[in-house]
Amino acid sequence: MDDNDLYPIGDVARRTGLSVSAIRFYSDAGIISPTGHTQAGYRLYDIQAIARLELVRTLRELDASLDEIRRLLADETTLADLAATHLTLVERQTRRLHARRAVLRTILKQHSTTEQVSLMHKLVSMSDDDRERLLDEFWNEIVDGLEVRPVLVERLRERRPNLPEDPSTEQLEAWIELADLVRDDDFRREVRDFFHVTFSAKLAANPAGPVEVERSKQREAIVQEAREAYQARLTPDSPQAQDIAARFVASLAETAGQDAVELRRRMAAVDYTDMDGARPPRHVTRFAELFTRYNSLVDKINGTVQDKQENVAVMKWLMTAVKENPHPGTGV
Repeated sequence: MDDNDLYPIGDVARRTGLSVSAIRFYSDAGIISPTGHTQAGYRLYDIQAIARLELVRTLRELDASLDEIRRLLADETTLADLAATHLTLVERQTRRLHARRAVLRTILKQHSTTEQVSLMHKLVSMSDDDRERLLDEFWNEIVDGLEVRPVLVERLRERRPNLPEDPSTEQLEAWIELADLVRDDDFRREVRDFFHVTFSAKLAANPAGPVEVERSKQREAIVQEAREAYQARLTPDSPQAQDIAARFVASLAETAGQDAVELRRRMAAVDYTDMDGARPPRHVTRFAELFTRYNSLVDKINGTVQDKQENVAVMKWLMTAVKENPHPGTGV
């Protein structure tokens, strides 16, 4: 293809993939001009005109308007500015499509009523502030008037769904389900009753002070050591694992006011090989029943399902280290 050659409109149509009528339309609209005409009046186009037509075709496929294209070709705007504008529009449309798909999939999954459809659409359209407000209202209602340790409430409040800027359909579906759950009067009443029964006035009258907060931080640091040891593939019967397990039990015993040796013996007597299927104490079981769904939805929204699985694996490793130490209460 020579830069000086001129091509009839039929050849240009074949080269650009545009129809003859489309090329005529762009010419008549002033988007592109033919380079010349034959004696018979047929339009001729050079290589630059063909390149501009190919650009026009691409931009039109990206939903650019004729006015936008005209300004671009007249150097009244830049390609980067045009792309930035359309990227914003595409991202906005993508979020709307994700939201619609989530609502439609939830309708099919839950056999929703017409009233529920309107509610679901409202839930996926919530702003970040609206989502935070909904969760604040939930926890405020749960603990209002109850004598519960503030440190516990704050820990629970931290379990928040953080919907990403560009959520997947699955994350939006999880948000719809979670928002519906925390708005449910029965669920709120059950959670509130659980706190009322589980936490006595005596416990509440002795709120967590600096010492207890410090112990909690120390335990978190010990669990982090266990995580790093687990990730390094150290075995639970290794000296480092035994030291971590001993300090973990000592911290628990100090908080509970119990003998570390006896506590470790009792912990070692529990089968931790299948923590997911283990039967914890009754009040813990009740807590798990109420919050398993809540927590699993939060993990799905936050994209931390894998983290949750690792957390379970780390605790299994740590409890196995407790069991493996032949001298309960010591690090030997």
